[in-house]
Amino acid sequence: MFRSLAVAALGALLVGCYTLQPTRGAPVEPGTQVAFDVTDGGRAALAPSMGPEILQIEGRLVGREGDDYVLAVSAIRTIRGGEQVWAGEQVRIKSEYVGPAYVRRFDTTRSVAVGGTVVGGFAAFLVTRALRGAGDSSDRRSPSDSANTQRGRP
Repeated sequence: MFRSLAVAALGALLVGCYTLQPTRGAPVEPGTQVAFDVTDGGRAALAPSMGPEILQIEGRLVGREGDDYVLAVSAIRTIRGGEQVWAGEQVRIKSEYVGPAYVRRFDTTRSVAVGGTVVGGFAAFLVTRALRGAGDSSDRRSPSDSANTQRGRP
């Protein structure tokens, strides 16, 4: 039982929770998971190649070429709350098309909370299963073949 709890805890912590945190102007290294808010001008310019109503672009920063970002796009969020999943297609984005940049970081507080919830739920499941089978099995009778045998008749 404890081995199962340990496996559940490890799995929950490995999944983890991530948040996007502002870079506040700090340079971002290639290979980092980033997200960029798209400006109004960027929305109009990127619409033919990436789709309309783009609010935010997320992906892995491949590098910079001059003032442009080269991004392996993993997702696009739209103004209306939708999300399009991409498969890492590389897109060149002019720096004037984007506003603030965000870096994807591990959120320890959320991860511990989710991990604790998963482990607690799994532990409750195991405990209820163990209690269900509890009891004295010594007075259990084997099934009889007829009503006459139960009454002691031949």
